Amino acid sequence: MKVFIQPALNDANLDATQTNSQRQLAIAIAADTQTDFEFDRSVPLNLCLILDHSGSMKGHPLETVKQAANGLVDRLTPGVDRLSVVVFDHRAKVLVPSQIVDDPESIKRQIKRLSAAGGTAIDEGMRLGIEELAKGKKESISQAFLLTDGENEHGDNQRCLKFAELAASYNLTLNTLGFGDHWNQDILEQIADAGGGTLSYIEQPEQAVDEFSRLFNRISTVGLTNAYLLFSLMPKVRLAELKPIAQVAPDTIELPVQQEADGRFAVRLGDLMKVQRVILTNLYIGQLPEGRSAIAQLQVRYDDPGMNRTGLLSETIPVVINVTRAYQPAINSQVQTHILALAKYRQTQLAETKLQQGDRAGAATMLQTAAKTALQMGDKGAATVLQTSATRLQAGEELSQSDRKKTRIVSKTILQE
Repeated sequence: MKVFIQPALNDANLDATQTNSQRQLAIAIAADTQTDFEFDRSVPLNLCLILDHSGSMKGHPLETVKQAANGLVDRLTPGVDRLSVVVFDHRAKVLVPSQIVDDPESIKRQIKRLSAAGGTAIDEGMRLGIEELAKGKKESISQAFLLTDGENEHGDNQRCLKFAELAASYNLTLNTLGFGDHWNQDILEQIADAGGGTLSYIEQPEQAVDEFSRLFNRISTVGLTNAYLLFSLMPKVRLAELKPIAQVAPDTIELPVQQEADGRFAVRLGDLMKVQRVILTNLYIGQLPEGRSAIAQLQVRYDDPGMNRTGLLSETIPVVINVTRAYQPAINSQVQTHILALAKYRQTQLAETKLQQGDRAGAATMLQTAAKTALQMGDKGAATVLQTSATRLQAGEELSQSDRKKTRIVSKTILQE
């Protein structure tokens, strides 16, 4: 399996008379099966479920989560895949130690016996979950599902973020699932972003099975792990100073960038799926001579767990721009859509900041702007949610917890219907 890399500029032409120009570079990256056949997951999956069973989960909520968890057990390959289950209330314990799935029914019986009680200590659940996941990480794709319905009342949110960063350094991916309306949006999103995973919202208990299944489908397409996008910039080309790089598909995440010893910039991507991820980079380009000019070189460093090989390098891909004195824009509409996706996310963030500052009118205006941006990119579902929240604020209403969470989710990705 190799890496697919496809760069595209928002405008492929450059005015030779301009001393400074700005361009957005979209880089599509995916695990490439090099066939037209359906993706076949040949690498063992190492899955850890980290489940909240605090008192607020009592009754129907916990029953649906147990049903969803057992549905995943049924989808694991016996004798190949590994599973561990950690549960937490105000303490945490290992319900199912890390093991190859040889007896699915025994595991399902243990999950079914789980009952609800106590408070919430997410960080303790994460600590044990990472320990269990690490036991089976060799030659596997290691993923955790962290589900909670509440605030980390008996824990430390900063400790959660440190655990997420630790997991990423061990090549373990953390996905978070917020259940109901009373979980902390900021902390679960930050855990998922730092842990290289994705945030899901289970608004109603009945959605748990489908959401677990959707997330499992996503991680089942992972083919390569521990990936880094490496790029070198040619002379007269530089990164924008503020937030120069973000992922914009399949969901939006601001990405930190670091400079390696050889001078190249590096951005951690984590797992590579068959589904393309799109990285958007904001570049400034100085005056260049007429003709075709290379402005950057791209490469991906990655691990292939199927081959038990680490530190592999993809082919180097040049990014070329056409410099001309008879300048006419050569606009790439797909890159423009990616730019709008990032704008939608950042506009919604500004709205949240204004709302926290008590500026309801300013928040409503920014949400309306984000709704218009969503319409421009054809995301009608997000536009509806964002405009509804703006209208409620303008009418003097408070946004419910559900409104706030759905607003944030649609700012990051296409709304799941």
